[in-house]
Amino acid sequence: MSATPLPASHAVGTLPGLKEPQLLAGPGGVVWLLWLEQRPQEKGRTTALIRPFGASHQTPMELTPAPRSLRSRVHDYGGGVLTAAVNNDQLLLVWIEAGCLWRQDWQLPENAALKPQPLTTPVRLSLPGKGELADGQLDQIHQRWIGIREVDGLDQLVWLPLDARDQSPQLLHQPADFAGYACLSPDGQHLAWVEWQQPSMPWDSSSLWCAEVGTDGALFNPQQLGGETGVSVFQPQWLPDGRLLVAEDSSGWWNLMVKHPDETSWQRPWPMAAETAMPQWIYGMSTTAWDGTGLLAAVCSRGSWTLKRLEADGAVVTIDQPFDDLAYLQACNGRAVAVASHSTCVAGLLEMDLRPASPLWEHTPAAISPLPAEAISVAKPMWFNGHGGERTHAWYYPPMDGSTGAAPLLVKSHSGPTAMARRGLQLGIQYWTSRGWGVVDVNYGGSTGFGREYRERLNAGWGVVDVTDCAAAAQALIHAGRANPDQIAIEGGSAGGFTTLAALCFTDVFRVGACRYAVCDLTAMAEETHRFEARYLDQLVGTWPAERALYDGRSPLQHADQIRCPVLFFQGKQDKVVLPEQTEYMAAALRANGVPVEVQLFKDEGHGFRNQATQVQVLEATQAFFHRHLGLPIAK
Repeated sequence: MSATPLPASHAVGTLPGLKEPQLLAGPGGVVWLLWLEQRPQEKGRTTALIRPFGASHQTPMELTPAPRSLRSRVHDYGGGVLTAAVNNDQLLLVWIEAGCLWRQDWQLPENAALKPQPLTTPVRLSLPGKGELADGQLDQIHQRWIGIREVDGLDQLVWLPLDARDQSPQLLHQPADFAGYACLSPDGQHLAWVEWQQPSMPWDSSSLWCAEVGTDGALFNPQQLGGETGVSVFQPQWLPDGRLLVAEDSSGWWNLMVKHPDETSWQRPWPMAAETAMPQWIYGMSTTAWDGTGLLAAVCSRGSWTLKRLEADGAVVTIDQPFDDLAYLQACNGRAVAVASHSTCVAGLLEMDLRPASPLWEHTPAAISPLPAEAISVAKPMWFNGHGGERTHAWYYPPMDGSTGAAPLLVKSHSGPTAMARRGLQLGIQYWTSRGWGVVDVNYGGSTGFGREYRERLNAGWGVVDVTDCAAAAQALIHAGRANPDQIAIEGGSAGGFTTLAALCFTDVFRVGACRYAVCDLTAMAEETHRFEARYLDQLVGTWPAERALYDGRSPLQHADQIRCPVLFFQGKQDKVVLPEQTEYMAAALRANGVPVEVQLFKDEGHGFRNQATQVQVLEATQAFFHRHLGLPIAK
C-alpha cells in the first residue's frame, strides 16, 4: 500500500492537549466533567471546559475564555493549576494565571458566572524571588485554598482564604526543600504531602508526611509516615475509611500501600511487577482514584497501561476497555475519567460508567484524526540487547509505503531522561512513516514503566547507557534488514537532545541529527539550570564538581570535533531550563569544524514549543534537512 504523505499542518499543532480532568458531583445526581485544554492554535493558551459526564454530544462550556490562560511556573514545569468544588448548585473555581490565584463562582446548570476575583496580588514575574503557586486543593471546612508556593529557592505549603482579595499566601508548613501533592483527609483533620531534597529527584528518594489539622487550620504533630533514601512515593490519597493510600517502590516497583495514621505498619495488598505511578515532573498527575465504592488504578507493564479495579481482598481485576495509554485518572460516584489513547486513536477523554456489571465507556478524542486506521503505522513492541547486554525496549513503527526492505530510519530519544516512549497515536511519528520512513521510539535504560532497576540503569550512565541503547536499536533494525545503514537519523528534545548529540559524538551509527533545546554542555547544565534540576546530574553523571572530569568527558560541546555529520538545532529564546547560549556555542563549535549546521531560534518560545506555527516549522524543517543530507527526495 502506498501512503499519502501526512502534511505537517495535520501532524503537529492541531490537537489540543487535554490535562487534569476532574469529576464533580452536582445536584440531582449529575456528575460534571471539568478539564483543561491547551490550544496550540492559540499560542499554547490553556483554558478550562465543563459539561455533564457522559454528554459528549453536548458542546462544552468554556469557563475561562481568552485572553485568560491557566498556567503555573512552579519548578518551571508547573501543573496543578485548577481546583474546583460544587456546593449545591454553585461551582467554585480557583485557578492560577500569571502568578496570581483567581476565584470565580458559577451558577449551575444555567451557567451564569460572577466576575473573576483575584485572591492574591498579581506578581511582577520579572522580580527575583517571586512567589509562584501550584498544586492547590480546597479546604471546605476552613474555606481556603491550600497549595505550593515556590519562593526564594524553597517550596512552601501555604494557604489563602477564599473570601478575601489581594491577599499574600500564609505559611502553613516549611519543608526543607521541595514539597507537593498535599491532600486532606475526608474529615479535614489530617493533611498528607510529599517532600524531597536535593540532590534527589522525587522519583529517586522522597518521603510521605502527615500532620494533624487544628480547629484553627494550623498543622501540628507532623510525622514522616513513609519513604526513605532510595525509595520514591507518589500521589498520597485518602480513602473514605480514613486510611492513607500511596504508591512507593521499595519492592522495585511503584506499588500501592495503605495504613491508618494511628497505625504503625503499612499493608501492601496488591503486589505486582508493574507500576502504579510515574515520575513527578509536574503537579496534577493521578494514577489512582476512589470511585465511591472501590479503588481504581492505572497500571503500566512492559510499556503499556491498563485499568484495574483493586479489590479489598487483594484481587486485581482488569476493566475491559481498549486504551493502553492512560493518564490523569479521576473517579466519582461510580464514574471514572482518564486521558486515553491507543495506536490508532488520538488522545481524548475516556469516560467510564462503572456501575453496571459490565462497565460502559465512551471516548471523545481531542480532535478527529486526519488518518484512517488503515493508513496508520501501528507501534510494535521491540526488545533488543542494549548497554551491557541488558534487554531493552522500544516501539517500532514500520514505513507505510508498502516496502518491506531497508528503509530510512528515524531514532527518537525521549526527553526526561526519566520519561517513557508511549504507545498512543502520535501524528508526528505518522508524518515520517507516511513518507516511507521507519521510526523507532526507544525506551532506553533509565526510562519509566519497567521498574526501578530499569530506571536506575541510567544512574551515573547518562550519555553512555542511553546512547548505546539508541545505537543498538538502530543496529538491530539494520541487521533485521528493516533499516538502511546509510540513512539513519536521530532526533530528540531537551535530555533527548543531549542523547542525540552524544550519539553523534560517540557512535558511528547515525548520518544526521536534529535536536530541540538540547543540553549541549553538562558543566553549564550543572552550574546554570533551574532549581528543580539543579542537582539532577549528580545522580545521572556524578557528584558535581568533584567528578567534573565525567562531565567534560560526556559533554557534546567538549567533543564537537567528533561529530562529522550534519546537525539541525531548534531553540526557544525564553528557555530557562537549557539556556539558549548552549545551542549557540555548540553550533559555533561545529561550524568551526566544517560540519553543516542550521539553527532556528524562536523568540517567544521556552523549554517546549507551545505554538502551532513553531511546531509545524520544526517538523517541516527537520524533514527537509534530513532528506537533503541523506540524498532523499525533498517530498512535500
